[in-house]
Amino acid sequence: MVTLCISIGILTAGYWIYGKVLEKVFGADPERPTPAVYKADGVDFVEMPLWKIFLIQFLNIAGLGPIFGAVAGALWGPVAFLWIVLGSLFAGGVHDYFCGMMSVRHNGESVSEVSGYYLGNWIKQFMRGFTVLLMVIVGAVFLLGPAKILAGMTEGTIGLFGWTMIILVYYILSTILPIDKIIGRFYPVFGFALVFMSLGLFAAMILKGMDVPELGLSSFTNSHYKPDDFPVFPMLFVTIACGAVSGFHATQSPMMARCITNEKQGKKVFFGAMLTEGVVALIWAAISMSFFGGVKELNMEMLQNGDNTALVVNQISNGALGVLGGLLAVLGVVAAPITSGDTSFRSARIIIADVLKTDQKSVKNRLLISIPLFLAGYLLTLVNFGVIWRYFAWTNQMLATIVLWTVTVYLIRQGKNYWIALVPSVFMTAVVTAYILLAPEGFSLPVDLSVTSGIITAFAVMAVVLFRVQGIRREKFKPEEYVKP
Repeated sequence: MVTLCISIGILTAGYWIYGKVLEKVFGADPERPTPAVYKADGVDFVEMPLWKIFLIQFLNIAGLGPIFGAVAGALWGPVAFLWIVLGSLFAGGVHDYFCGMMSVRHNGESVSEVSGYYLGNWIKQFMRGFTVLLMVIVGAVFLLGPAKILAGMTEGTIGLFGWTMIILVYYILSTILPIDKIIGRFYPVFGFALVFMSLGLFAAMILKGMDVPELGLSSFTNSHYKPDDFPVFPMLFVTIACGAVSGFHATQSPMMARCITNEKQGKKVFFGAMLTEGVVALIWAAISMSFFGGVKELNMEMLQNGDNTALVVNQISNGALGVLGGLLAVLGVVAAPITSGDTSFRSARIIIADVLKTDQKSVKNRLLISIPLFLAGYLLTLVNFGVIWRYFAWTNQMLATIVLWTVTVYLIRQGKNYWIALVPSVFMTAVVTAYILLAPEGFSLPVDLSVTSGIITAFAVMAVVLFRVQGIRREKFKPEEYVKP
């Protein structure tokens, strides 16, 4: 429990200390008008109170991520604590804060458009297709998954098709209607429930005297039940994404970048939500390692149930919190993915609207973009995409890596401290390269070769970026030209 408490303390202190550093490096200006003010359209650009924006952002980026990812990451043992803390502060925190604030400075534009300004047109075109595809896949998975669970709970009344249609109608409404009508009203409630659930689990660990493993020198061994197939590097760093660093966040942050009314709110909304998610991940990792009696026992439980993380989450929730835990488990495995699915479709609509420069005040324009997205999402639910979904973990971290490099180039060209983004950029480049070379869904190469290749690739990319970007005279690059309030 000492490691867990220290970890939470570091994230709390990190919010005030490192958050202030990031805010100063970026140059948040409370007097500068935000897109919510000068582009208000009553649909996507809507002023909302800070507490509501924070809870929406938190639920947008969280969903099931800090729960399922942390449970799966706990299989490696207490070393997961280290990645969650360092990842949240120095990778995810930098990623989310700058992604959100750069969107604010670029008129609330989506991540693909902002990346294009700094990494070039071909990256912009790639990111447009890549992010939309990713959002439709996420939306489709989080359409069918909750529908199956609800169909099982209401067997004999509403079947799978019925629940699929009900959730799809909700997705359509939440994507088409102004952000303050559904998302702005229900998300804060679900966000608070997710925080409350995590605090309840933390209290249960204390009251029941659960023996949470501590991080020490002996912890740097691989506790996974398949250590040869799942080495700590890079597997752990892809498994725990939300709660450390996740590219999915980059697709969600621009939605709240269109709602904040003061640039000083950015630290609370983007950096604060990321660290809160990190705390949730820490709690779930800790209780996963202790609930069954230890890390070894957790591994055996996962092995016996076929790596069914949802089942483990349900067992922990019910066992630790009783009837309330059961209700919160339903919230976790049903409501959380639904809230990720609807914002995925909404994000896809916004990205396409940015590309086409289509005014979204018109309901007709929103429908013209959204209908093909929902049709594609529904058709994907008819396909067995177990293989496709296995690539999601990698593509998610790949997106995070591209965004971190975008931030790095932005800071270099602004003449600011780019090391805060360069270091996590290099690290995540090594992770995603080593993973795709090593993983069964990748090239299945030996561990040593994969890791070595990943490290070499990361430093090679760093050398190219530093050489090319610093070779451009800074006065020729004026990002303010893109920002026309």
